[in-house]
Amino acid sequence: MVAQINAEKVGEPVWELAHLFPYQGYWTEEEYLALNTNHLIEYSDGFLEVLPMPTMAHQDIVSFLYHLLRAFVIQRNLGKVYFAPLRVRLARKEYREPDVVFLSMERLKHTTGDYPQGADLVMEVVSGSQADRERDLVTKRQVYAYFGILEYWIVDPKEEQIIVLRLEGEKYIEHGRFGKGEQATSFLLTGFNAIVDEVFAATA
Repeated sequence: MVAQINAEKVGEPVWELAHLFPYQGYWTEEEYLALNTNHLIEYSDGFLEVLPMPTMAHQDIVSFLYHLLRAFVIQRNLGKVYFAPLRVRLARKEYREPDVVFLSMERLKHTTGDYPQGADLVMEVVSGSQADRERDLVTKRQVYAYFGILEYWIVDPKEEQIIVLRLEGEKYIEHGRFGKGEQATSFLLTGFNAIVDEVFAATA
């Protein structure tokens, strides 16, 4: 009888476990930071959002951009470059995990603890689903601008383009929208560029 009852539950989530954690909207910063998981999870004012597990193609592009930016930054002693997973604290009760993060020397001087306080430049490689596109193209554009990140690169494999946004006041304006045969350039880091065709060829 017990075996039959258990068999009926095979494949179901253990719903009771969910009640051991705070409900959406009630997570504290301390509870979020205490999470020990290999999933990318962002935190915003009491709410958690579990990000999709990256694909090989996604990671190929992230790796290409990380190494390209890191080489540029190290050569000029401009700061440090990191890649996800890394929690970036934008404010109290607001943490994001950009795919690539640049921290200037000035920011590093004032950084304490395990996670950076804000960032100077971030990059996001857009994943495939509509929800993911909405997050990177709309939600994060608003969030990163609101919290003062000076430059935001949106790398879109589906459209094979890179949108570079620079902060003007409290909103982003387009520094450039770069496609095939073009080089995406940075406004913040003079001289840094990425050849669009090479970025997306990284998945080959």
